[in-house]
Amino acid sequence: MEKNNRSIRIECPKLLITRNESDLQWLIGSPFFPPLTIISTFRCIHSNSSGPDFPKESEEIRTLLLKGFDVIGALIVGKSDPEKTAARAVEAARTLKKLLTGTTKLENEETIGAVADPDTGDIRFFLSETESSTSFELVNPVSYGDNPEKFVWESGCLLLCQLPIKLPLCYPVNKPSDAESIFSRAIEAVIAKFKDPNVVYLVEASNRGSLDVVQPVILRGSELDFDAAVANIELLDEAAHNSEKKLLQCAHFCLKSKSTLQLFSAENADIIQISVLLNRSEKSPKCSAPAVEYFAAMDETRLLIVDFKLEVLCYAVQGILLMHAISKLIIPGLIDQLISMKKMNLPYLLTQHPELHPYHFCPPGIAHPVTVIYELNYGETEMKQVDARRSLHLRLGLPFDRPLLRIANSLDLSIKSHSSNRSTRKGSSLLKDVHIGIPGSGVSGGNISLVQGSYEYYHYLQDGFDDSGWGCAYRSLQTIVSWFRLQHYSSVDVPSHREIQQSLVDIGDKDPAFIGSREWIGAIELSFVLDKLLGVVVFLHTPF
Repeated sequence: MEKNNRSIRIECPKLLITRNESDLQWLIGSPFFPPLTIISTFRCIHSNSSGPDFPKESEEIRTLLLKGFDVIGALIVGKSDPEKTAARAVEAARTLKKLLTGTTKLENEETIGAVADPDTGDIRFFLSETESSTSFELVNPVSYGDNPEKFVWESGCLLLCQLPIKLPLCYPVNKPSDAESIFSRAIEAVIAKFKDPNVVYLVEASNRGSLDVVQPVILRGSELDFDAAVANIELLDEAAHNSEKKLLQCAHFCLKSKSTLQLFSAENADIIQISVLLNRSEKSPKCSAPAVEYFAAMDETRLLIVDFKLEVLCYAVQGILLMHAISKLIIPGLIDQLISMKKMNLPYLLTQHPELHPYHFCPPGIAHPVTVIYELNYGETEMKQVDARRSLHLRLGLPFDRPLLRIANSLDLSIKSHSSNRSTRKGSSLLKDVHIGIPGSGVSGGNISLVQGSYEYYHYLQDGFDDSGWGCAYRSLQTIVSWFRLQHYSSVDVPSHREIQQSLVDIGDKDPAFIGSREWIGAIELSFVLDKLLGVVVFLHTPF
């Protein structure tokens, strides 16, 4: 791109800088997008007196950011000299990217340094062409996209690889300190297998709504290309067809036609399923029988089994070759996630292992998914989990008044049916948000108060249950509980009349004849009922 034609393109909600904004934000782009395109921003939340805590930042962002997206710059909020501030931003972005990629030098990679005025919110964008350059180019104009989701997903798709691993370790009982090094070597051996010539990657289409039958494709480790950088990969025309499996594109497994009413979002994206298999049998010029070797342990040993449940989600455009998608996205994603889980297991290697599970989210205001690894040994209301979600809300710039990163909020990656634009799971048949569209009462001077979020409408005689004349409070409570479910405060099912009655009995009243009367329902504080039914005390001001 010529210098005089350069421009910054922002495909995320317009950057609004306030006095409470983070001093440093990482600018996120993708090698699959036009240069200098910003798709989202992550706040820097770890810093010390000398600046960002880069090891902590890189460790968290490596897990959070899907392969297929990159840090392409940084934004600093400040009033000092703009060019000097931009230089600091560029240096910070390059330092972080080196840690994320494991390189010591970035070859000819343009980096954006943005400076925001804390009073006016105005942002100036500077560009550094290479790591050795000392001059910065002020870039104008800056354009804002009006449909980031369409920009990301019109030609994009998701790659999903789920890989459970049971890793057996034997360590000497009299030297438990050796377990850590043995564990590390075992992890390195697993990583090496991902690039083994005999490893097999089975590629399948996860979408079943199309009439097109797409046969799975097998790619072997020996057929993959580990040399080319993602930025240097040539993208092919999605309409091009090639029968050779090494030249097949991701488009081969995506729907050929989509409804014009199809929503562009991560939930509706084409998903390509990739499975990892190890080929242990191969042709041999000589006949031979299986052999078993026995190695006697010199000392008393103990067997330790560490369970991993890897689930890597990557972003790709449909024009990328499958072999590049696997070698440049899936395999690095598996390696990074395995290393992250290794670090989380190390402190507890000889005790109770944490139950780790990756979840993927696409919160509002962010056009692409993020990945979070949660520890499931304890419930979601345990303070360690609450603090982890609070810091994620801070990093992603999410509101603090609603749950957006609970497990119930995670993406449903089950098989989709695009013909109905719904998951194969059966959804609710109840009416939702029945207040929408009702005309005003016409009362002058009145105030309108509306619920925030969705709810299901429960009413008399629903589901064939005759509660006419006495069930209004039960139905109101069911409607309220449905709001908590749909806002992901709880995953407990909406209770039946009998379950509500039993909860009221458990709360303290021992007179069954009195249960069900309006006076009884009205006498019980709703917060106690909800606490009993939902299994959690509800704090609306702390929804994490």
